[in-house]
Amino acid sequence: MRWSLFCRVVDNFGDAGFCLRLARELRARGESVELFIDDPRPLAWMQPGDLRILPWPGEDEEPALGEVVIEAFGCELPPGVQIACARQAPLWINLEYLSAEGYVERCHGLPSPVMSGPARGCVKRFFYPGFSAATGGLLREAGLEAAWKAHSSAAWWREMGLPPLPGERQVSLFAYPHAPIPALLAALADAPTRLLVSPGLVLPAAPPNVRVCALPWLSQSAFDRLLWSCDLNLVRGEDSFVRAQWAGKPFLWHIYPQHDRAHLAKLDAFLALQGTSPAAWHAWNNPVTTDLQLASFFEPATRAKALAWRERLLSGPELVNTLLTWAAKQGGPTS
Repeated sequence: MRWSLFCRVVDNFGDAGFCLRLARELRARGESVELFIDDPRPLAWMQPGDLRILPWPGEDEEPALGEVVIEAFGCELPPGVQIACARQAPLWINLEYLSAEGYVERCHGLPSPVMSGPARGCVKRFFYPGFSAATGGLLREAGLEAAWKAHSSAAWWREMGLPPLPGERQVSLFAYPHAPIPALLAALADAPTRLLVSPGLVLPAAPPNVRVCALPWLSQSAFDRLLWSCDLNLVRGEDSFVRAQWAGKPFLWHIYPQHDRAHLAKLDAFLALQGTSPAAWHAWNNPVTTDLQLASFFEPATRAKALAWRERLLSGPELVNTLLTWAAKQGGPTS
């Protein structure tokens, strides 16, 4: 089938990162894919390869659409594209954000009638990523497991020109600017640690024992290998949250904040599913935290738990397989 993916980059990179991985994997499995995006600049360092990247359509532009249209993460399609959906009748999928909350299983696959606007009378379908067989699963490219097993952290550090010091812990940091960075630095000062910081954060002076290394923007492949090579990963948003889980290493999630604090319910649902104590996770997601306890994240038991969680996820559904099977079964027009 031919797939038309639509993505808006609001104020971060997770939407673009996820859509790029999805488009690339659909293409790797023999599908025809085009990615419409309103800000293609992040794709330059994420490395899209030879994917077909198209500009966001104008308000009145009616593009020729594929058999499947994916409206990613609630990005509203321009009026012209909505008219095209009404006229061309593709399978119209509203691909939502990942969550472990109970509504995901209830809503996955349900119809969403369009009640107003140029596409009135059409029907979208909800597609939810998730952690159970009753959801769309997690995005995992076909070659990920083989690459993860073949990875050598020592070789990768050498390749990147970033050899660690003997006995030094390696911690990656990709967080929003409001993260409690002083508390993090204080927590890491109990042992020699190198903190590898993604672009976008300005850190205060680090205490003794903490060596800060500013990273450039990394391709998605290099970012994955960074996570595979560290002892602890601090990640944010959605795309890096999933990649941290595939890394099989201890991690902390800096969840995207919502004004009504709904993000904390989303965080707690994931922690309950994983069976993890919320203390450090809540502290990391509190901008005024002054005491962040991280010692347990470097213990063998925590590393073993991260690997066990990864194995559990490997036995669950994979998003692209689920999406391909599900789309083939839907068929038919949207109206």
